[in-house]
Amino acid sequence: MRVLTVLLILSLALPSQLASLKVYAQQSYKVGVGDILDVNIIKPDQVRSQVTVSPGGEISVPFLGTIQVKDKTITEIQKIIQWQLSQGYLKYPVVTVSLVESKSQNYTISGEVNTPGTYPLSDNTTVLRAIAIAGGFTRFGSSSRVKILRPRKDRPGYRSINVDLKAVVNGDARADILLEAGDIIVVSEGLF
Repeated sequence: MRVLTVLLILSLALPSQLASLKVYAQQSYKVGVGDILDVNIIKPDQVRSQVTVSPGGEISVPFLGTIQVKDKTITEIQKIIQWQLSQGYLKYPVVTVSLVESKSQNYTISGEVNTPGTYPLSDNTTVLRAIAIAGGFTRFGSSSRVKILRPRKDRPGYRSINVDLKAVVNGDARADILLEAGDIIVVSEGLF
């Protein structure tokens, strides 16, 4: 249990690596309904807007109107806006797009963790990282009683996946399951 606690603390204590992971996640993240984006047209004139992806998967961009962005990466959206602006609207536009807040792709962690709740999902979020983000186990939390409830794609309901965190701590990275949108991690109390 102490080894797992140390690993969780170390995973939180590497801000430079977490910053680079955040950049990677934004580049590969697929935008969904409800996500908030920052669109910044830098050249020739500075025009900045913060937009929310509509239920139809669109955003409104100055000079262009609505653009379909659902299921596109941040980089793809940036290129689309820049290309469309260059087609007669602006000469040599420079555009940046960034994810302000993810509301479409989340996971939930509940039970015996210090900060249960719903968190944004990135491409590299595993069960161990999710527990670290949630502040680690409470004193009653059990590393041997962790499971994922994953939404079924073929019918309503969830399928239950047991997670062997002891195997992760012992070096088996395959046991640290990659999370998917809608997953619920349940950390139960240890048996006394």
